[in-house]
Amino acid sequence: MKKSQIVSCLCVLTLIVLVFSGCVEEESQTRAATQAENQPLTETFTSESIALGDGIVYSWVTLDAEGNPSAIGVNFTELAISGLPEEVAEYTLPLPEEASATAFNHIGLDWNPEGHEPQGIYDHPHFDVHFYMRSPEERDKITATEEDMANLSKEPDPEFIPKGYVPIPGGVPRMGAHWIDPTSPEFNGQPFEETLIYGFYDGEMVFIEPMVTIDFLKTKPELTKPLKLPENYPTEAYYPTDYSIRYDEKMEAYTVTLEGMTLR
Repeated sequence: MKKSQIVSCLCVLTLIVLVFSGCVEEESQTRAATQAENQPLTETFTSESIALGDGIVYSWVTLDAEGNPSAIGVNFTELAISGLPEEVAEYTLPLPEEASATAFNHIGLDWNPEGHEPQGIYDHPHFDVHFYMRSPEERDKITATEEDMANLSKEPDPEFIPKGYVPIPGGVPRMGAHWIDPTSPEFNGQPFEETLIYGFYDGEMVFIEPMVTIDFLKTKPELTKPLKLPENYPTEAYYPTDYSIRYDEKMEAYTVTLEGMTLR
């Protein structure tokens, strides 16, 4: 083969390689764009943070591609579980305004350094994370005094009671009556690590409350559980179907979440 023919062949081969590479790159870009289009878009909005222990805590809401809430939660940094006060403390966290379509008004994060009743069950240092459906001003009307017992003991209609939940006698000021799941591990010979409680007052649901111990948080959990749900809700809004307690390695933060929000 003559030198000129060899050069021509090399030029043709080079052109083929360049064209093929361009096609592959274009196909890769097209595939990536298609995947991006098919990937659901979400956006998270956060509240202002406040001090907690040696760290911070803040609330948040995530909206899906249609702008509907898919999850709400509270994040507290890893340092927040150290340097906590020696006495009981409540931290009130307003939800971002983007959470207005949910059933929830704000979050109350309660720190219990010695736990609380019942003894032998919940007497471990832990957080109560109250996702409240009433404003702080409305909660002030819950006095839990003797005159208030009728409101505390009033049971909702069966359709509004989460499956399997039963009330604990009495109630707590600014909270209401607490309803528990008697099949939860802590009532069946296992140590209390985390649990889920509902709150009612005057026959209406007031809060959903994940509880979690400091010791369980230190394990850096990755926990998601389905909620036991009522058949119906008194007002139309977005309500959760699951709750989770997780540790985020990148953020170095714990998160307690109500998720799987569904319009009910």
